Amino acid sequence: MPILLSGKGKISFGKNVQIGVSAAHFTYSSYNYILAFDDDSEVVLGDNVVMANGASIQATSKISIEDNVMIGINCLLVDTDGHDLDPEKRMTGVPKSGAITVKKNVIIYYNSVVFKGVTIGENSVIGACSVVTKDIPPNVFAAGNPARVIRSL
Repeated sequence: MPILLSGKGKISFGKNVQIGVSAAHFTYSSYNYILAFDDDSEVVLGDNVVMANGASIQATSKISIEDNVMIGINCLLVDTDGHDLDPEKRMTGVPKSGAITVKKNVIIYYNSVVFKGVTIGENSVIGACSVVTKDIPPNVFAAGNPARVIRSL
């Protein structure tokens, strides 16, 4: 499965990381993209992480994916606003950033987005097409836009 690694920062892979899951889904949506933008940016993938087709990770600070995490088709994890919200600084300003941590045994279902400063707790499940803007506690099912806890697991 094609993957594009980009940026000046550090990208590290644990054991048995699987990028792209064409055999499981019988479709190919696009390549996977991992960006560690600046010299001090970092993306860390733990052991047994699965990133399905089209999933992207874009870090300006740090994004940590712990062991046994599954990230679905076309998901995006991005730790920055991308551009300053002030129109005068939009092209030149430094956007806000905040580390993302995805704890062990999490599943993030397809077409979901995880934004800056979020921690997703161990064993939690993020429903399809969710927009995660705040921390999700461990052992819950969360979904929606914005994502909220639906029930305990």
